[in-house]
Amino acid sequence: MLPVTSVYRWNGAVERAGEIALHIKTLRSRTEAVEKRIAALHSYDLPEFLVVPVLEGSPDYLGWIAEEARSTDA
Repeated sequence: MLPVTSVYRWNGAVERAGEIALHIKTLRSRTEAVEKRIAALHSYDLPEFLVVPVLEGSPDYLGWIAEEARSTDA
């Protein structure tokens, strides 16, 4: 997690807030479930949720992510 200062417009006003940036690695097939869970847990009315495609990476690392994301223990 990475501390950041966000500046954004909300309800017609410019806001500034200290936040934590969180990157979650998962499979495309699990993004909807992750988004729903974040929305349910987050204190914001509209939490940031972006999906960034991975075009390339270490085969071993990508394989590890795929295996871990399939786990139902988390």
